[in-house]
Amino acid sequence: MRDICAREAIKADQVVLQSDNVHPMKGATMLATLQALSVSPSFSRPAVSNDNPYSKSLFKTLKYRSAYPHRAFESLLAARQWVGVV
Repeated sequence: MRDICAREAIKADQVVLQSDNVHPMKGATMLATLQALSVSPSFSRPAVSNDNPYSKSLFKTLKYRSAYPHRAFESLLAARQWVGVV
């Protein structure tokens, strides 16, 4: 985590993980891991589907492209290259 923050010039206390308001993301193990990494959790409000409309729109657009990969990217670089081509 420290190397990523240094490389991207981000202060560690500025990293936020936004997720839906689901039980696995709010579990004690996940929250403890985030705390150990100095990552702040951020949750969508319950029963609000448009809390993060821009990012949800982007993900939906990408997922419905015919070229969207059916498997995970092999690396972060591969994902960045794919997005750059789209």
